[in-house]
Amino acid sequence: MYSIIVVEDDSMQRELLKTMIHSTYESIKVYEADSESAALEIIEKNDINMFLIDISLKESSGLDLAIKIRLIPKYEFSQLIFLTTHLDYMLQAFKQIHCYDYILKPYNKDDVQAILNKLIDNDIYNLNNKKDNLDKAEDKELVIKVRNGIFVRVKINEILFIEVNRRDCEVNTVSGIYTYSNISLKKILELISCEYIVQSHKGFAVNKNYIFKIEKQDIRLSTVYFNGYSKTALLGYKFKDNIMLEFKKAGQYYVE
Repeated sequence: MYSIIVVEDDSMQRELLKTMIHSTYESIKVYEADSESAALEIIEKNDINMFLIDISLKESSGLDLAIKIRLIPKYEFSQLIFLTTHLDYMLQAFKQIHCYDYILKPYNKDDVQAILNKLIDNDIYNLNNKKDNLDKAEDKELVIKVRNGIFVRVKINEILFIEVNRRDCEVNTVSGIYTYSNISLKKILELISCEYIVQSHKGFAVNKNYIFKIEKQDIRLSTVYFNGYSKTALLGYKFKDNIMLEFKKAGQYYVE
């Protein structure tokens, strides 16, 4: 589960920020701390993806806390955002701490959500693109950002096909359908980076390993059927050669 820690000594401000986070990303785990010591205790016991730190904590400086966080190897490049009422210290923060952004007080919901969207999406993209040469292809997963800020993992080899639905992509798998919000087909294929999942139409990409039958509709379009699955995909003439060559080699059904 993606997690954020909010280090803010004002309980009302802390609760407000937490509410703003959950209004967009309800599945995110939000840890709360009102001091440096409380924050470090949480950080040591849990894996944190993003740090939101008040730059002017009452008992200590948020800058000092950030320095200690950066000294922990696994958090050297983690997303770190400062909460501040003024910009006096931000130049120092960017140079010394390598923070990624800042949020001005009083909090504006649109500003908070814009920053979270940008940084969380980047985290997910990096997670999907992280290559581990020891992993087998069948073990690789795609992290999907679905609506209401929920994140799910699906095994790439369990994807049947992907269908474009306006600005989203519906990922059809052996275990269900998941809508990856606000992503193009080109981008999701880059994330998957798999030779057996290929584009078959301007609005579809298919897993060649699950194709059961291809039925010609007209000179430009065919319907693709999958093993044990009721929904179908489309195959356009521009993408036909790449799929049909292997399909016919496997001795599958092509219906004129």
